[in-house]
Amino acid sequence: MTNADALPVTWRKSSYSTNGGDCLEVGEGIARVVPVRDSKAPSGPAVTFSADSWDGFVETLKRGELRR
Repeated sequence: MTNADALPVTWRKSSYSTNGGDCLEVGEGIARVVPVRDSKAPSGPAVTFSADSWDGFVETLKRGELRR
């Protein structure tokens, strides 16, 4: 894990995120790496994924293959 404040990225939440809640923020600005952090703890740790792994995860979600 990496300190989220130390990363040179722009953080964004999903457009599906509403008024706080349990949200993740995704960092943009690092080539081939996607940092992810908890929106409730923006100064806390960030987990980093390879861009290929993150893209695969997002595509799996879009296809509806992961459900609660």
